[in-house]
Parts: sequence; C-alpha cells; structure tokens
Amino acid sequence: AILIERMRREGYEFQVSRPQVITTKVDGKTMTPYERVLIEVPQDFSGIIMQKMGERHGELKDMTNDENSIVYLEFEIATKDLFGYRGEFLTDTRGLGIINASFLEYRPDDGFIHQRANGSLVAHESGQTNLYGLTNIQDRGMLFVGPGVQVYKGQVVGQNSREDDIRVNVCKTKQLSNMRSKGEGTMEHFNTPKTMGLEDALEYVSDDELVEVTPKSVRIRKRILDEVEARRMRSQGIQ
Repeated sequence: AILIERMRREGYEFQVSRPQVITTKVDGKTMTPYERVLIEVPQDFSGIIMQKMGERHGELKDMTNDENSIVYLEFEIATKDLFGYRGEFLTDTRGLGIINASFLEYRPDDGFIHQRANGSLVAHESGQTNLYGLTNIQDRGMLFVGPGVQVYKGQVVGQNSREDDIRVNVCKTKQLSNMRSKGEGTMEHFNTPKTMGLEDALEYVSDDELVEVTPKSVRIRKRILDEVEARRMRSQGIQ
C-alpha cells in the first residue's frame, strides 16, 4: 500500500488486483506463510473476535485476561486468510482493539481461502449519482459514494448486505412535478456513505474485482464491466 500510494502521488494511474501471498515448494508440496496474531480487546468483544478468526481457520493458541477485563488472544493463521480482516476488526471492536501480526513460518497449504461474506453493489450505468437513486438502494447495503459523484458502468458503489452482487441504478432521478421538488423528502433519510481509502479498498476487493488508482481518486470496479459479458465468462468458468 505504501508503494502504491507513493506512485499515485507521483501521477501514475493503474489498477491493482487482490493481494496474493508468495508460496514456496518444499519436497513437491506447496507451502504458504503463516502468521502469529496477537490481539488485545475488551472482554465484551472477545467472543466476536474468536468467531471471526475461527471462520478464517485461525487457531487459538493462548487466551488470558487481566483485572481490567482486557483479554489477550494469540492466534496462528495463514497469511492469505488474514487479508481484509483489519478493517473488520476495527469495526467489530469499535476501535478499542489492538491487533499485531508477525511472520511465523511456512506450512503446507490446506487449500482453504476465506471469501468475503458480502457481495457488491455495482453501478448499472454510467453517469452522475443522484440523491434519489442512492436513497432508493441504500437499504440494500452500505454505500461507498454520495450524491453528485461521477461513476461508470461496472464500478462498485457499495457493499451488498447479502452474498451476491447486484446491479443498481445510483444515477436514477426523480421526475419533477409542479407539486414536489427533485430532492424533497429524501435528504433526511440518506445515510453517510463509507469513504474507501487505498488500504480499505485493497482489503475489500474479491478475485473478480480491481482497485483503480489515480492521483485524484481510489475506486473499486469489476474486472469485466459489462454484466452480460461477465455472466458469459462465469458460465465458462473464467473469473
């Protein structure tokens, strides 16, 4: 992320895929890096942390607590399964947790890859986002863009509350009449979108998505922008 940010500030524009670990071969077996993860959280959050790490095949090695109800957890987990967890960790602990990870060793790859539980909200068409269109779809998940933002077809504009991707029309406008104005009745119901920084975007993207980096913005997009073409490629087993 540091290198990407430096290149971005120097005026480069490029696209980045989901981070991948560097594996090695030992006696013909694929070996993947593992990390030791040390976590410090208030006791109230220890349950959700153990649940989330368990879903990522993290192995709990030690657990202690002190007189201040602070729990100290030690896990061992494959590096590839830890991708994307830091942002989730901060959300789950409301910013009160501390997480540190360090390289442990190479171990045989178990073949498990943690997948994001939620799909994406993807722009159905190119144009400028509209408050009316955003308000209509905000109940489907968490938005990454606000009104008045230029988007393009195939751009990821939010996270779906369900596991599948859906195409949404964030540029939809409300028809004017002589009775109501264009934005009337919607402003008070619009939730503030989540601002996706570079590290957030790199943690979020799945295998069929890319992070688009320019000097002025960081966006997330589908590898194949057109929905019909993407469906055809998936039917052929191509990401």
